[in-house]
Amino acid sequence: MSLPSRSNLLALGAIGLWSSLASLGVALSHVPPFLLTGLSLLMGGLIALPLSGFKLAAWRVPLPTLALGVYGLFGYHFLLFVGLQNAPPVQANLVNYLWPLLIVVLAPVLLPGLALRWQHVVAALVGFAGAVIVILSSADAASSGPTGWSWGYLAALASAFMWSSYSLLTRRVPHFDTAAIGSFAWLSGLLALLCHALMEPAVSLSQRDWALIGLMGLGPLGGAFFLWDKALKTGDARHIGLLSYLTPLLSTSMLLWVSGRALTWPVALAGVLIVGAAWVGTRVK
Repeated sequence: MSLPSRSNLLALGAIGLWSSLASLGVALSHVPPFLLTGLSLLMGGLIALPLSGFKLAAWRVPLPTLALGVYGLFGYHFLLFVGLQNAPPVQANLVNYLWPLLIVVLAPVLLPGLALRWQHVVAALVGFAGAVIVILSSADAASSGPTGWSWGYLAALASAFMWSSYSLLTRRVPHFDTAAIGSFAWLSGLLALLCHALMEPAVSLSQRDWALIGLMGLGPLGGAFFLWDKALKTGDARHIGLLSYLTPLLSTSMLLWVSGRALTWPVALAGVLIVGAAWVGTRVK
């Protein structure tokens, strides 16, 4: 059995960090989302300092590239929050998790030299089915709110398109140092704090809150973006998109572990579907 490529390992590192987001989010659920995102992105951007040898010149990118970075990091989170606040959050999160499928489908459209095989489409659909199972099985029906159509679904769908297109378009702009993700994160963080000031109530943060926000900045809202950028620059976007379905699976498993609850059979079934889809899909050229 062949070992995962370096790019797939980098993607798995990002996915592993993203899987901690839900657990950290539960611990920080009292912090307004834009404030939490803004502070975390500012802290996460600091990772770029040692990556660039503390030379800010590595952060500089052409304006269109900077706009693309803000489009991805800020735009995605903004629309996701709008979707979660204006539609039943469980269903909105399912719509959001169309982004790995969109990466697989859009890769041949946005990136030259890639072909879409039927095996990729089938694997992506199976992976999405696994994501549906794991998200619905972990949802508390009492907290999911009323069902039915809501315009918030459009925002969630737009967020999925935004993250998938950002991930692919970073391959289409002039090459930039991964340390430049720091400039994306800082500008996006400042925009998120502006949204907090305009749209959310002021709160005071404890020392524990600051420590957990620091972890979030180093992990799912910081370090993960640097690993993700490196993975996409060196790997096959179709394969990475399939691996991304591990995110909701690992996230739910971590929540179960943190809360002391046992692994349920739907989560186990979802794991088989997602891992199987990723295994099959990443072996198709």
